[in-house]
Amino acid sequence: MLSITKLLCDSENYGDSIRYIKGAAQQRHGVSEGRGPVVVWNCTKTCNLKCRHCYADADNKSHEGELNLAEAKEMLKDLREFNVPVVLFSGGEPLVRKDFFDLLTYASDIGLRSTISTNGTLLTKDVCKRIKEIGVGYVGISLDGVGTRHDEFRGTKGCFDSALRGIRNCIELNQRVGLRFTINKYNYDQLEDIFYLIKKEGIPRVCFYHLVYSGRGNEMVKEDISKEETRAAMDLIISKAAEFGPKVEILTVDNHADGAYVYLKSREIYKHRTDRILELLSMSGGNRSGSAFANVDFYGNIHSDQFSWQYNLGNVRTEKFSKLWSEGKHPILQSLRNRKELLKGRCSRCKWINQCNGNFRTRAEAVTGDFWQEDPACYLYDNEI
Repeated sequence: MLSITKLLCDSENYGDSIRYIKGAAQQRHGVSEGRGPVVVWNCTKTCNLKCRHCYADADNKSHEGELNLAEAKEMLKDLREFNVPVVLFSGGEPLVRKDFFDLLTYASDIGLRSTISTNGTLLTKDVCKRIKEIGVGYVGISLDGVGTRHDEFRGTKGCFDSALRGIRNCIELNQRVGLRFTINKYNYDQLEDIFYLIKKEGIPRVCFYHLVYSGRGNEMVKEDISKEETRAAMDLIISKAAEFGPKVEILTVDNHADGAYVYLKSREIYKHRTDRILELLSMSGGNRSGSAFANVDFYGNIHSDQFSWQYNLGNVRTEKFSKLWSEGKHPILQSLRNRKELLKGRCSRCKWINQCNGNFRTRAEAVTGDFWQEDPACYLYDNEI
């Protein structure tokens, strides 16, 4: 995750205290500055929508074997004791889980910061009020277009209007909220519309996700945008971040070539920020799956991130997350924490290696069959790397 607003405006938001700190890029054994990794927990596979790019391949059915309440509490307790800075409740759709508010309340009671990734359709005023009262740090609501475009992509008529109501309900209650937008060829032409919506509705945060080829998203390799379109999208995102300033936090996610691209653009347009941008990128260190970032799926399986479920690192039912993560004995964890010597192709000879860290490994594997090959979504020119 890269804060374009931080790079251009030196804004201060919660996530910046995790990403842009001295020593973050040198994180080893899954612990940095006495903290464990950010953990995304897919607390259920059930979902009320049918999104075509879902990495979790979620559906509207019940699934046996998901962590029960007692098991989940034990895991959350371990995460708190491991000093995990935040746990992101994801799915499926987390709000369909019957004991979801019990989980949120428990996390709050033990002092574990929680955030929610949701499709927003179930965020009634009463639900938002409960979320606010519990003390959830942030609610991220996914929109993949405006109006019927979003409905088509999410496979459910009327879900855009429901999600927008959820956003408005959060804003009305002063619950911190933002948008999540996964860029692909079906919604690339609506980026301007999304920025218009942000301004119109007073939405304070937006994360633009690059497509990762995983789950149902694995079928969308040919539906990703081109490298030239990615550069154009980034040009717009950069210009809007400069225009909005610190009042709107704008981030990009899942393509760390973005950092180098922002730096290169700053040399042309924002020369007063160039040195600071490079300093921030070097502190963050690029992709940190397997070190500063982790995932636990519905069944308690541990992964290096939520897109790499092809590699199972263990299970919280049989061993504590903190023990497995800090010991780092699994070959994938060892490799990800020392990945630079394993990278191939353009990634192996890129001068931005310390700021990007080889980008996204699962995307490379999906296209080439090799986990360590160059990331096919890197859009930098050869002369830029």
